Amino acid sequence: MKAIRRFTVRPVLPDSLRPLSDLARNLRWSWHPETRELFQAVDPDGWRRAGGDPVRMLAAVSAERISELTGDHRFLRRLATAGADLHDYLDGRRWYQTADEEPQGAGPGRERPTAIAYFSPEFGITAALPQYSGGLGILAGDHLKAASDLGVPLIGVGLLYRHGYFRQSLSREGWQQEHYPVLDPNELPLTLLREADGTPAQIALALPGGGQLRAVVWQAQVGRVPLLLLDSHVEDNGPGEREVTDRLYGGGSEHRLLQEMLLGIGGVRAVRAYCRLTGHPVPEVFHTNEGHAGFLGLERIRELAEEGMEFGAALEAVRAGTVFTTHTPVPAGIDRFDRDLVARHFGDDGELPGIDPDRILELGTESYPGGKPDLFNMAVMGLRLAQRANGVSTLHGQVSREMFAGLWPGFDAEEVPITSVTNGVHAPTWVAPEVLRLGARQIGAGRAEEALSVGGSERWEAVRSIPDAAIWELRRTLREQLVAEVRERLRASWRERGAGSAELGWIDDVLSPDVLTIGFARRVPSYKRLTLMLRDPDRLRELLLHPERPLQIVVAGKAHPADEGGKRLIQELVRFADDAGVRHRLVFLPDYGMAMAQKLYPGCDVWLNNPLRPLEACGTSGMKAALNGALNLSVRDGWWDEWYEPDFGWTIPTADGAAIDDDRRDELEANALYTLLEQQIAPRFYDQGEAGVPSRWVEMVRRTLVTLGPKVLAGRMVREYVERLYTPAAHAHRALTPDAARELAAHKARLRAAWPQVSVDHVETCAADGPAHSSAELGATLALRVRVTLGELTPGDVEVQVVSGRVDGSDRITDATALPLKPTAGPDLAGCLLYEGPLALDRTGSFGYTVRILPAHRLLASGTEPGLVAVPAEAGGQTSRPAPGVLLR
Repeated sequence: MKAIRRFTVRPVLPDSLRPLSDLARNLRWSWHPETRELFQAVDPDGWRRAGGDPVRMLAAVSAERISELTGDHRFLRRLATAGADLHDYLDGRRWYQTADEEPQGAGPGRERPTAIAYFSPEFGITAALPQYSGGLGILAGDHLKAASDLGVPLIGVGLLYRHGYFRQSLSREGWQQEHYPVLDPNELPLTLLREADGTPAQIALALPGGGQLRAVVWQAQVGRVPLLLLDSHVEDNGPGEREVTDRLYGGGSEHRLLQEMLLGIGGVRAVRAYCRLTGHPVPEVFHTNEGHAGFLGLERIRELAEEGMEFGAALEAVRAGTVFTTHTPVPAGIDRFDRDLVARHFGDDGELPGIDPDRILELGTESYPGGKPDLFNMAVMGLRLAQRANGVSTLHGQVSREMFAGLWPGFDAEEVPITSVTNGVHAPTWVAPEVLRLGARQIGAGRAEEALSVGGSERWEAVRSIPDAAIWELRRTLREQLVAEVRERLRASWRERGAGSAELGWIDDVLSPDVLTIGFARRVPSYKRLTLMLRDPDRLRELLLHPERPLQIVVAGKAHPADEGGKRLIQELVRFADDAGVRHRLVFLPDYGMAMAQKLYPGCDVWLNNPLRPLEACGTSGMKAALNGALNLSVRDGWWDEWYEPDFGWTIPTADGAAIDDDRRDELEANALYTLLEQQIAPRFYDQGEAGVPSRWVEMVRRTLVTLGPKVLAGRMVREYVERLYTPAAHAHRALTPDAARELAAHKARLRAAWPQVSVDHVETCAADGPAHSSAELGATLALRVRVTLGELTPGDVEVQVVSGRVDGSDRITDATALPLKPTAGPDLAGCLLYEGPLALDRTGSFGYTVRILPAHRLLASGTEPGLVAVPAEAGGQTSRPAPGVLLR
C-alpha cells in the first residue's frame, strides 16, 4: 500500500552529540576527510547505506548507538576537536581578509568587494545534494568551495530541483533510460530561510493574466558560503507553477523561461531577503555564471527605477557591478527564446512593471549580421548587462570574442572586451585520500593541505622528493580500488538490465590492477566524440588485447534526455563493450556523477579527451585526473591548449584547420589516437625495469603534479576572479553613484547621436627629422599628422589613436599596439582638428598602421565598451574594422 504522505522521523541527539548536527548541516564535510571519518565512526554500516551522506545517516542511526556514543569518551574528544576545527574555519581570517596586508595586496583605494552574489542554474557540491548535470554545475560548486577556503564573501544563488537531474540506467539493448527520483528537501542538508516570525520567507514573481509564481528559499551552507536555492513547490502555487523547479534542464521553452526568470529575478529578491534577515553585507558585485541567470540585471534595473532612476542610468549602474561568464563555444548551446514569449511575460500585467518591454527586448536582440531578430538571446543580454565578461580558458576566450564580435561592429575580434579566466578544480574535493596521505607522509600534512587549497608552485616542488617506488605503489593502489568499484557498479548495471546472478560470473575478471587504465567520462553531445575510439574497431580490439601491452578503458557519460543522437552513441559503445571478447577490457558505467567521479579520476593512468577542436570550453575532468597523478591524452582544446607540455602528457594531432569533411577528420584523428597509444603511451607504461617501476612514466606523473598542480586549482581561479574582475567591478559600482550613472548614460546617448559626424579625414606621415619620407628602417620614427572631424563632440569626448604592428598577407594588423595622438590645432574653417604624434618602427618585417577614433570618458571601462569607432575612408569608413592606412615593407 502506498503512503499518501512522507516525512522523516529524526532521532533527538543529546547535548553531547549536538555538534554532529552542525557538522552534518555544513557541507564542508564533503571535502574535509577528518569530518567524514568521524561520521563513518558513528555507524560504519549506516554510513555506507547512506552513500556517505551524514544527514541521511543521522536520520537512521539507532537509539542504542546514540546511547553508546554518549559514553564513548574517545569519540566525544574527536567530536569536540572536529567542532572546534569547523568553528575556526568559519570565523578565522583567511586569504581574502589578509590579502591587503601582503606587499602585493590590494593597497589604498583597492578595497575588495564587501560581498559578491554568484548565480548559476546548477551547483555540484556533493552527491548528497544532486543539483547538477555536468561541468557547469561542478565548476560552480568548486567555485563556492574555493571561495569558502579563501574567505571570499560569496553568496551562491540557484534553484532547488525536486527531481534534480535524471538518474541513468541501460536497457538490455544498451539504450539510455532516464529516472527522476523525488527529492525531499527535509532529507537534504538544507534549512529553510525564515522570517523573524518563523514563517518561510517567500519570493513572488508576477505572471501574465494576474497570476503569481511563488517560491521559498532553502539554504545550504558550503563552508563559509551560503547557497540559496529557490523552490516553487509550495502550496500557494497552482500545479503548473509548482512544477517550475521540477527538474534541471527539463520542460519546454516557456518552462525554461520561467526557470530563468525565477533564477535571475527571484534570485536577486532572495539575496535581498537573506541579507535583510541575517545581516549579511549586501553584494556589490553580481556574477552571472552563464546566461541562464541573466534576468538578474533587469531586476536590479527595476530596483533602481523604483528609486527614481531612469532606464539608461540604471542600466549603466547595473552594468558597472556585473560580471558575466560564458561557458559555451557554440551558438547552439545558448538559450534563446521567442521574442513574443518574452514580451508576454514582461508586458503590462507581467514582471518588471515600470520598465518598457521594448527596452528589455532590445537587450537580447541579435542585432548583428547572421543574427535572428525574432529570438531573444540570453548570452547577448548577459553581455549587454555586464561591464566585464570572460570565457573559461584562453582558447575559449578567443572563440568567444569571435562568436560575439558582431556586438562590437568595427572592431577586430581580439579587441572585443571578453577576457578569460581559466577554470580550476577544488583539490580537497577531487584528490583521493590516499594521495593526500602520501603527500602528508612525505612533505608534511600542513604543506600538503596548503598546497591543495592555496596553491603556489614552491609548495608543489616538494613532490619531487617523493620516491619513484612510493608513487608507483600509490598508482597501483588507486587502480586496484577502481577495479573493485567498476566490478560492483557493472554487476549492479547488468542486474538492472535484467541479467541473473548466474550470467555474471565473468564480471569477477573485468579489468586488472596491473593493466594500463584509460578513463573517458563526460556529457555525451556529439562534439565530445564518445565513439571516436571505435572508429576502427579491429585496431582498438588489438590494443585492448595486446599480449604484452594491453589497455583497459573505463567510459561513463549521460546524454541529454532529448538528445537521441547522443543516446545512439552510448548504445554503440555499450554494444561494443558487451562483446564477450573485450568486455573484460572496456566497460561503460551508467549514471555518471560525483560519487563515481571521485573513484574514477584517481584510478586512471591516462585521461582521454577528444572533442572537436575548438568546441571544448575548458574540460575540467582532465584537471581532476591530473591532481591524482593521471596523465592527460587530449586534443589541444580548452585548458590543455594553454598548459600542455610534452613532459607530462600527450596531444592528439587535429585536422580542424583542414578543408575536409567531418568523417575524414574523425578518421585522421582516430588514427592519430591509436598511434599514440600503440607507439608511445603503452610502451612507456610497460617499460618497468628490473624493480618493476616504469621510471619514465613516474617522472611524467611527478611533472604533472609539480607543473600542473598549482595551475589547475580552483583557488587560483577564484583569486583571479577577485583580482581581475570582482575588485574592478566593485570599484566601478562605487564610482557609479546616481549622478555619475546619469552622467555616463547621457554621455553615451550624446556619443551615439553625434557619432555619424565623426570621421578621420586625412592621414600623412613624414620622417621625424625632416620633411622627406625616409626609408623604413628599424629604430626610425615617423611623425603622424591626422585631420579629424568631431562634429558636436570635443577632444575630451574621444581618443584618436594610431594602431600599428605586423601585417599578414591580407594587410591585417595581427599584433596591434595602440597609442594616443595629441590634438595640436583646430578647429579650422572646415571644422577639422589636427592630431599629431610619433610612430616608432620597432620591429622588422611587414609593418602597417591605421588611425581610429574611439569614445573616451573617465567612467568607461575601455574605449571599446560603447562599440563605436571611426576609421579612415580607405579602411572602410565610419564603422568598418580597422585596417592598415600605410604599409611599410
